[in-house]
Amino acid sequence: MSLVRIAPPDFDVALDIAYATANNFTGRPVYRRPGCWLHADAAAALKRAIALAAPLGLRFCVFDAFRPQEAQWVLWNHTPDPEFLADPRQGSAHSRGVAVDLTLLASDGRPLDMGTAFDAFTPLSHHGNADVSVSAQHNRLLLLGLMSAAGWNFYRNEWWHYQLFQATASYPLLSDSVLPEPMMSPSPSGA
Repeated sequence: MSLVRIAPPDFDVALDIAYATANNFTGRPVYRRPGCWLHADAAAALKRAIALAAPLGLRFCVFDAFRPQEAQWVLWNHTPDPEFLADPRQGSAHSRGVAVDLTLLASDGRPLDMGTAFDAFTPLSHHGNADVSVSAQHNRLLLLGLMSAAGWNFYRNEWWHYQLFQATASYPLLSDSVLPEPMMSPSPSGA
């Protein structure tokens, strides 16, 4: 199965692939190199969202998209919290290429206030949490509206996470081997 590379100029998005840096909840890079890939169905839905955001002077910044199944295990082994991470035995929509973690950028390129950082594993990250500022609630609802109108489903615990409907039933789990250039480092055993 081939995935679609998500990057300018084909996709007018900013990329800040968190798991290719130490700026994530593990405190270290999970990916050897940054990559942003989606299944063709998800890529088409992202294009619809981009088109809806553009007239409002908004762009998306993507933190993560396709996440190889190997990476899901790394995250789960670090923090096995089913409130915020899919158990890799059942599989994540990310590992199927049909989920994206993102935020909105203003016309000047600054991220809109969403009340928490990406990957803040706290109830403050939940959609509809009224304990964040009114401005952050507004921005989350704006993101939710754009993504929903473009055909995405949301995950109630993470304001940043969107996935295609029927993600786990309709799309297979994928490993790093489907990419033209692997994102993961080879395992010590060479497997």
